[in-house]
Amino acid sequence: MQGDKIYTRNEAAIVKCTLMHKRTAVVDIEVDNATGFIRKINGVYAPKHLPVGVLMRRGLVNCGALNEWWTQRSIPASRSGIREALEKMDISSTLMLLIRCYGLSLSDQYWICPEGSGLSWDKINFFDNVFSDDIGDVLFGTNKNKNALDFSSPDNTSDGNLKKRWKIIDGRRCLVKGGSNPFHQQPFNEVIAAEIMERLGISHVPYTVIWNEGVPYSVCEDFVEGDTELVPAWRIIQTQKKSNSTSAYQHFVGCCQALGVKAVVPFLDRMIVVDYIIANEDRHLNNFGLLRNAQTLEWCGFAPIYDSGSSLGYDRVAGQILGERDVECKPFKKHHAQQLRLVSDFSWIDFDSLTDVGELITNTLSSEEAKEYIDENRIHAIVEAVNRRIQNLRQISMEQLPGQSDFTQDDVEENRAKDYSL
Repeated sequence: MQGDKIYTRNEAAIVKCTLMHKRTAVVDIEVDNATGFIRKINGVYAPKHLPVGVLMRRGLVNCGALNEWWTQRSIPASRSGIREALEKMDISSTLMLLIRCYGLSLSDQYWICPEGSGLSWDKINFFDNVFSDDIGDVLFGTNKNKNALDFSSPDNTSDGNLKKRWKIIDGRRCLVKGGSNPFHQQPFNEVIAAEIMERLGISHVPYTVIWNEGVPYSVCEDFVEGDTELVPAWRIIQTQKKSNSTSAYQHFVGCCQALGVKAVVPFLDRMIVVDYIIANEDRHLNNFGLLRNAQTLEWCGFAPIYDSGSSLGYDRVAGQILGERDVECKPFKKHHAQQLRLVSDFSWIDFDSLTDVGELITNTLSSEEAKEYIDENRIHAIVEAVNRRIQNLRQISMEQLPGQSDFTQDDVEENRAKDYSL
């Protein structure tokens, strides 16, 4: 990528940059070339284009808040295999990977333009221009010459703790994502969850499963386009201060309504219901969000539901799946029974469309390749547990008074992604 020389070890300790929002200059910053942190904020050009949740007070941008947003763009230190990958690349931290690609992402339109670099959005964005496979290859364990790596890659700004990478497949930007030991079940769960949402008429991201060297991976196409961007729920709740007496659910709803977002409750109803059906354990606040137009800043509505792999007892043995003990959830309540009480309307659920879910699960998990990881007892346990939850949901939908859990009891305290290294 043009301008890579700006971020070599021999350059100045501080690099002056402009934080850009596509083609709009937002704010001048100074980045520490040794750590990757933002050390200083200078002139502000377009305060309305600051990242959501980064606020201005008395004409000043909160540097701590901007740094939090910036560091969250980097690969988490808990990512599977990241320490080994950094050693291979001779890079000290994932933040240094972030600045090597100017913070460019396939999830939004923000990036940093170093002073005097002559770079432009049209020349370097990953939506319209090809990107290197080098970083993705290293993250997936391939040995590469560290002196010849091309850091022009959206893999530098991918979040989450499971092994993942971006690939251009038939001209489409696609995310390839692995599973965790011992069952590598998450890729299959993505397909199952998407098919369940298809049956229920819930907006979702479609998934397929591919195999590489005997290991399954899920594949989905990027749902963010050149004019739109994903704003995670975590950023939304930063727009207002939460009082101790306000539940996590009501705080999120209130933040969305204050921003002018419509149909908040119907979306959450559907997300909570499908997460109950699949026993999703990791719907944290960076696992769903809103789409907005990066130029007009108009809200486009909620993003299609994605990233549902940590479900269906993905890391439990068959007996534990049937027992359903200690199954916690996110993003609002710690347990699905409590989270279901937040649902305001069940009338949209077509239970007849779910009659073949057992067959769907069996067919998805019964491929010849999958037998190395998933046996028949496990499949039967998953089918039985899901069918039982569907029946429970049918009963709840007939008996429960809607939206009766507006209290802080059982609220999620730390909304963090699952750490699969534990």
